[in-house]
Amino acid sequence: MSKKKLNIVFLIAGSEPLGSAGMQADIKAITACGGYAACALTGIVDEDTQRVKSVTPLPVDLVTSQAESFLGDVGAQCIKTGVLPTAEIIHGVADVLKRYPDVKKVIDPVIVDSKGRQLVSDSSIDAYKNELFSLATLITPNRREAEVLLGHKITDIETDIKELGKWGCSVIVKSIEEGDMLTDVLYNAETDKIMVFKKKRIATNNVNGTGDSFSSAIATYLSKGYDLNAAVEKGEEFINKAIALGAEYEFGHGYGPVHPCFMEDKVLHERIYS
Repeated sequence: MSKKKLNIVFLIAGSEPLGSAGMQADIKAITACGGYAACALTGIVDEDTQRVKSVTPLPVDLVTSQAESFLGDVGAQCIKTGVLPTAEIIHGVADVLKRYPDVKKVIDPVIVDSKGRQLVSDSSIDAYKNELFSLATLITPNRREAEVLLGHKITDIETDIKELGKWGCSVIVKSIEEGDMLTDVLYNAETDKIMVFKKKRIATNNVNGTGDSFSSAIATYLSKGYDLNAAVEKGEEFINKAIALGAEYEFGHGYGPVHPCFMEDKVLHERIYS
């Protein structure tokens, strides 16, 4: 009798103390979506709900060795990156990812904070462009990150998102603001088609780690064999429910978490599905 196989998403990401972003948010989202999460740690982020205080990178050799220890032994259906604090870590991660050409890869370029302040050096941004994006199945910048990568404000999303796909990767630009609506735009590089996801803005400060959770959900559905469009649609459904249910809770004095494990909350589950 053959044994079952797990749908594995391997994370290369940072840790933070709140449990609402970074590796912690990734693991929760992957688990909630039915995947198995494992992780190579890239650094330690010190933050509270109001600000990022510091980011301490781990040694490059330790980051890459962690990744090789897992991928070389267990393997994965999808690899997802989060915080890569230095250009040197990005170089090392790119070298590892090149060894696994058949594994899907979701690259979340964590380069600005929620207020648009740049978190990484210009050399790190160049390393994303020159080394990582060409390896990606999908990159997942939010609007502010997309504008940093483009070097200008988004003016024509269809033109600009295809510009971000020039490395051969598909792209989803998240959280483009339009009044009381938020829009995510997906460019599928394989089909050269664009999909638009519009949703009503939810009045909540509990949005810390939203990008981490969303990209991890997409990675999980890719690991389960969904095609890109379907994986993004499932990810959209997941994150919208997680934000809506997370808004029910009080958490700190600033930006709190989404609620990725809404299936476990029977009252909220009945409310959202009834």
